Amino acid sequence: MTVAVIVAGLLPIMLRGGTGSEVMRRIAAPMVGGMITAPLLSMLLLLRAAYLLLHRRALRRVSKETRS
Repeated sequence: MTVAVIVAGLLPIMLRGGTGSEVMRRIAAPMVGGMITAPLLSMLLLLRAAYLLLHRRALRRVSKETRS
């Protein structure tokens, strides 16, 4: 939701023309790109890695308990 609001707020800056629009586009473009890629990377890479680490730890714990 936060990403959607930020991108929706920055898109008019990127699409409109007028006084100062060239400077504002240069500022808004990396922000829009970062707000699109950051959540994707965190959801696709970081959450998967965290899940695999926690799952591996749980499997080790279960295997230790079954050995005893």
